[in-house]
Amino acid sequence: MRGIELIQTANQTNIAVEKLNLYYGANHALKDVSVDIGEKSVVALIGPSGCGKSTFLRSLNRMNDMIDSVRIEGSIRILGENIYDKNVDVEMLRKRVGMVFQAPNPFPKSIYDNVAYGPRIHGIRDKKQLDEIVEKSLRGAALWDEVKDRLKDRATGLSGGQQQRICIARALAVEPEILLMDEPTSALDPVSTAKIEELIQELKKDYTIVIVTHNMQQAARISDKTAFFLMGELVEYNDTEKLFSNPNNKKTEDYISGRFG
Repeated sequence: MRGIELIQTANQTNIAVEKLNLYYGANHALKDVSVDIGEKSVVALIGPSGCGKSTFLRSLNRMNDMIDSVRIEGSIRILGENIYDKNVDVEMLRKRVGMVFQAPNPFPKSIYDNVAYGPRIHGIRDKKQLDEIVEKSLRGAALWDEVKDRLKDRATGLSGGQQQRICIARALAVEPEILLMDEPTSALDPVSTAKIEELIQELKKDYTIVIVTHNMQQAARISDKTAFFLMGELVEYNDTEKLFSNPNNKKTEDYISGRFG
């Protein structure tokens, strides 16, 4: 891979991206991106606004399909399966690869119904089974103790940090293997941000997590590896500690030291 040092890990590769090119019409938004992401790890995507971070993230569960002008070349394999193969069930893909967005977006429903929504969509109707899924998912999102006595209350009445954890619980409820997070703490206060960061450290015991963040201190705190994007190119991908302390590329050094971006 040109100019990019890849460090091999003992972990099984969950996501293998090879020569990914993505176009919005004539705009070449991602350019020859190749990267392997290991299981049960946190990978942070950093870089200035408009550099391709969120576009890359959304390509991992085909969210970009919703944009008419998008054209994609190359391959993304998740657990060995090319997710852009014409036979892939996109709905099942998004069950396996969950998404948490920048702004908390709970449905205007009860806490319980928010978390039970995905399992119901996938055919689960048994009340006892749904109860178990809701409790397990809320515990997984470190929220059960805060809401267990008010599951019938509207999720939109919770604090911003709690709403974001509801969205994480909603993603967990369909038992994904991978969680994508697009700046999940950018709209939150420092206390709520710290709770989400603690949660991410817990979740990586069971999930592969890819997170877009503009907060480089956050990337340094929570990620195992960091990918630096610039103008649609993956400039450097390395162990987080190495990338922040001794980057291989001067562009990376200039960005993390605040010379641009």
